[in-house]
Amino acid sequence: MSKKKVLVVDDETQILRVLRHVFSGPEYSVKTAQDGAAGMEAFTDWQPDIVITDLQMPVMNGLELCRRVRSASAVPVIVLSVRDEEKSIVEALDSGADDYVTKPFSPKELLARVRAVLRRARRGPAVEQFYFDEVSVDFGKMEVFRGGAQVSLTPQEFKLLKYFSQSPERVISRDQLLSDVWGYNSYPSTRTVDSHILTLRQKLERDPANPVHFLTVHNAGYKFVP
Repeated sequence: MSKKKVLVVDDETQILRVLRHVFSGPEYSVKTAQDGAAGMEAFTDWQPDIVITDLQMPVMNGLELCRRVRSASAVPVIVLSVRDEEKSIVEALDSGADDYVTKPFSPKELLARVRAVLRRARRGPAVEQFYFDEVSVDFGKMEVFRGGAQVSLTPQEFKLLKYFSQSPERVISRDQLLSDVWGYNSYPSTRTVDSHILTLRQKLERDPANPVHFLTVHNAGYKFVP
């Protein structure tokens, strides 16, 4: 089995040293960069399987790096940051991050999260185009059209929509959505799921006040009906 390529972007030399050691086993090969611009250059040249990035960095910060990686590919991104407030977590996930780990961190936990994120990435469907009602979606190009007009979705809204497209008619709890889509099992609130469902309804339903695709199942969660 070929090694998974891990790109680590952080301006702290000690963190880079630790993560080079963490990913020194037979499963991984690792490359490092000390700012977001160098990280994006390494991403383009090396084509890693996963990116781990800090938020606060010179030249280009981690949020911008997340956005650029997500606009270019579906390669998963894990944010590693000292910031533990909800606002920073939400902002990172909405910028396209697949998981969020706070510093100081457990190397074993980080390895487990990397494995989980890579497993989720492998579960993606071979077909990148999806249609329902008057909506057409191209997940590869990250484009959505409703009634012929293009609709703008955030990276996190795309991930949620893709997850629903893989699980039609299935009732999914808010906690399960947080775990599978946001990848953050200790998320402080499930309100973010509700707000993202509301936004998808507003953007993709014919009548958002009376949805027929993104349905609430009371005391259980949500269900997507194509």
